[in-house]
Amino acid sequence: MRRPWIQLLTSLGLLLAGCGEARGPSRESSQAASQEPLVVFTAVSLSRAMRAALDTFAEREGLATPAQEVGGSVELARRVTELGRTPDLIVVADPEVFSNYLAPIHVEGWVLFARNRLVLAYTDRSHHADEISAERWYNLLTRDDVEIGRTDPDQVPIGYRTLLAWQLAERHYAMPGLASQLLARSPLRNVRPESELVALLQAGELDYVWMYESQARAVGLRVLRLPSAIDLSDPAQAAQYAAVSVRIRGNSRGTASGNGTVDSVTITGAPIVYALAIPRAAAHRAESEKLARFLFSADGRAILAREGLDLLDPLRTVGTVGAWATPP
Repeated sequence: MRRPWIQLLTSLGLLLAGCGEARGPSRESSQAASQEPLVVFTAVSLSRAMRAALDTFAEREGLATPAQEVGGSVELARRVTELGRTPDLIVVADPEVFSNYLAPIHVEGWVLFARNRLVLAYTDRSHHADEISAERWYNLLTRDDVEIGRTDPDQVPIGYRTLLAWQLAERHYAMPGLASQLLARSPLRNVRPESELVALLQAGELDYVWMYESQARAVGLRVLRLPSAIDLSDPAQAAQYAAVSVRIRGNSRGTASGNGTVDSVTITGAPIVYALAIPRAAAHRAESEKLARFLFSADGRAILAREGLDLLDPLRTVGTVGAWATPP
């Protein structure tokens, strides 16, 4: 039988050892957290270009390859507001996603860095592919034997930009009812995620799909450019684009400012611009800023340009951003 004082010392030793063990995992957990890869939320239409840039950045910095989560820009914003997930960097296809869903609670500023245009993508198998032209495309798309694909306006900016382009076409050609006709020719069964639209187009199940030009060219599709009054590409026509608008689903859990539930958000026509932000609560702030500076550097811009993005020069900022928004 142990003596009482020996038993006391033994118990004290076990207690101190336990305290030491409790401190050890805490240090290890902290170190492990610092080595976790960056998480980058990326709009679908930017996924290929961003993947190339992220891989190069990780190799140069000797870091773990950033984890890229791809989705529709609005869907990505809802992952933050509705699921409570915070990436280290978020890149969207429309800066209005930041102002409508994430500012000012989740992001306080963002950088506009590239632009694009809306086009009609098709293949040699598309019905009447030899007849389509920038002047008479709408006549062809309203034929009964033509299947048109588009994306969900509640999930991705290209979805609601397609609806805006139809309204602009109606105004441009002075053809009342054209937007409704185009809507009728692209029923809900043809509203699919962008990757599915490409597959269906290549398989001949769809004839024409509304896409961004860079995305269509990246996968080898034929492209019909539309007049700039329609394709949302020209900053000089911002006032004309702003004459049309659509409504999409808002946040199911309230506005970014916490003023109650929002059933819908009004989207006004505007030139297509891509934007990037570092959330307030980013877990790896220093690394996120380093990544942003790389993306805006000459080398980063060259990678994005090779993937078909039309880069803004100079960059434009909205709200409050740090020194990371200034190219090196």
